[in-house]
Amino acid sequence: MSPTAANRKPIPAILALSAAVAAFLIWLIYFKEKLVTPGWASNLPLSNAIFNSVSAICLSLGYINIRRGNRAVHKRLMLGATASSACFLVGYITYHYFHGDTKFPGQGWIRPVYFSILISHIGLSIVSLPLIFATLWYSLTGQFRAHRGVARWTFPLWLYVSVTGVLVFVLLKSQN
Repeated sequence: MSPTAANRKPIPAILALSAAVAAFLIWLIYFKEKLVTPGWASNLPLSNAIFNSVSAICLSLGYINIRRGNRAVHKRLMLGATASSACFLVGYITYHYFHGDTKFPGQGWIRPVYFSILISHIGLSIVSLPLIFATLWYSLTGQFRAHRGVARWTFPLWLYVSVTGVLVFVLLKSQN
């Protein structure tokens, strides 16, 4: 099998998994019947913002370390960003399992600002998920040339999604 064919081998599975995750989240937030939200679940948005913050920090430090040639630290930081994003996803799914959609109560100029950030955050999170999976796959399987090629796109998108996730939380809390 040629290197190019080997690089493409996981792509259909990555795209299928990413589409399934996106479809599940859309159903969970917008179509699933709401349940009574247990008291502990009200802490999940703050936890999720913290996970997104940790992810953004790990991504930034990982980028700095790979630019400095420190691959071992880069790898640990990227795995930290991945673990933090995975914890975010579990918390996000759990929160929305009980709560459903969150309405933005703000009015005036902040409303279009919030929705611009939220829409770009959601859209780019859908785009970044298969890129994150591919970047991780290529790295963990030692295909570093493919890893670098995909990571050039993954890094700024993943960082944007992590930072805007925190911003969405802050904007929601500031309006309550």
